[in-house]
This record gives sequence, structure tokens and C-alpha cells, in this order.
Amino acid sequence: MASGNLVHGGAVISCPHGGRVLSTTAAGAGARVRIDGAPVATTADLFTVSGCPHSVGGRPQPCTSVRWTPAAGEDAVRADGVPVLLDTTAAMCFSAGPVPQGPPVVASVQQGQGVSSR
Repeated sequence: MASGNLVHGGAVISCPHGGRVLSTTAAGAGARVRIDGAPVATTADLFTVSGCPHSVGGRPQPCTSVRWTPAAGEDAVRADGVPVLLDTTAAMCFSAGPVPQGPPVVASVQQGQGVSSR
């Protein structure tokens, strides 16, 4: 059973090194479904990272993107058939390489917007 708070356009998300995660809402369910005026994030959205200071061996290797892996099958919470993202959804930040760099930090999602699927 999937449960957690909906991630939306007003959420504060960062990479594990402090870079800011920005989403581009795709046209579709997430753009139409809103919480306090902000679009709900779905798997159709693109997530990029800016300002990541991460380096390896003195060479910059910043996070550049985030990939989310929502629950599959009957456990997925959906909007118009597209899986929405929850603050509990598995995700990973990647460098341009693409090298996995660690999970993003979802620091602020309004409480009271929780969902669960059964």
C-alpha cells in the first residue's frame, strides 16, 4: 500500500548535497490536479538540479537530474492514470554521467495532503 504526502509545485526538494531540485510540470494530469494552486507532481514531470556543489577527487560532479520510481500496479496513486509522486516515493539524484549520487531530500510538503491507496 502506497502512502505519504503528495509532492507538488510548492514542495522544497534538494539533492543530498544541497542543490535545488526544480520540476517542469508536463501537460496532463499533474497540471490539472492542484493543491493550493500548485500542480501535483507526476512521473511525467522532469526534475532538474541546480547549484549542486558535489565533487569527487576535486573534480565537479554535480547532481543534474532526479528519477523517481513510484509504486507499480495496484499500489500506485494516480491522477488520470499517471502515477503521482509522494514524499515517500523512491527516487535517486544523478550526475550528467549518469552516476547515482543519492536520494533527494523532500524537506517541505504541506501536511494534510496525505493519500493512501488500498
